[in-house]
Amino acid sequence: MHHSHPESRALGFLLGLTDEETARRVRTRVGLTGGARETSASRRQRLNRPWTWPPDVPSSVVLWVLQEDDPQLNAVVWQYTGLDTGLRRALARGIPFGPGRERPLRPGSRLPVEEPGIPESYVRHGLVGALRAATTMATGRAAASMVLTPDDWASVTEADAERALPGYARWALSVRPDCPPATRAGFGAHPKFAHRLRGAGVLDGPAEYALDHGPAVRVLDLLSMGGALFPARIGEAEDALRPLAGRHLGDRVEAWTALARLIGTFRGTARELTAAAGAVARNGARR
Repeated sequence: MHHSHPESRALGFLLGLTDEETARRVRTRVGLTGGARETSASRRQRLNRPWTWPPDVPSSVVLWVLQEDDPQLNAVVWQYTGLDTGLRRALARGIPFGPGRERPLRPGSRLPVEEPGIPESYVRHGLVGALRAATTMATGRAAASMVLTPDDWASVTEADAERALPGYARWALSVRPDCPPATRAGFGAHPKFAHRLRGAGVLDGPAEYALDHGPAVRVLDLLSMGGALFPARIGEAEDALRPLAGRHLGDRVEAWTALARLIGTFRGTARELTAAAGAVARNGARR
């Protein structure tokens, strides 16, 4: 099992949450080569080479990267902003995403800096006027793409509190991963609304991604890059997973070995994977 494979990186990430002696014994048992653990420098080197973003990554993961306000990282994730014109417009303008940061960024040399076209409705009606004029999802998205700065979001929040914005505008704003939680909460709290947000890839934070998304190997492989992609947020995922690793795997090499056998084909979440590996090891010990 070489450290360059997704399964190995995923396992290595979990092993980084346990003690060094257990990690050493597990690596020896499963034949995990390529060093004790991937370093921050080696993760950065991987970013400098062609790197494949895992499929079905929630849009909030892109936001955690953008919150680093690092032009190199912005260039890495530019293509994964997809159809979110608002994120692309903000990146092109050098608007920072990190909390409390105000100084504009210089776009990275690899970042296509052409800003998407300005919506006609915005030119005619202004920021809030364009949102109020939205009568389709397309016009709602176009208007929402002009909400960029903290002041813009404050204006939106105030306008919606004064008189509710149209549903199309509210939805287009709510699925923006950079929509402030307080603003999003004002748009609705119905369980169906929460379900639609999850489907759009909007998460509460890295802990939710670590525990409740799958397949586990994809999630853990991406989290193994967290120290390079979103170092300010990766601790939230580690803190969520560490108790699971301790409860279900602990220092039992047999449980870690079962996890290594399961991880490549397991379709469930990391929460379910650790529980399954622990159960396999316990059942094996009873025989």
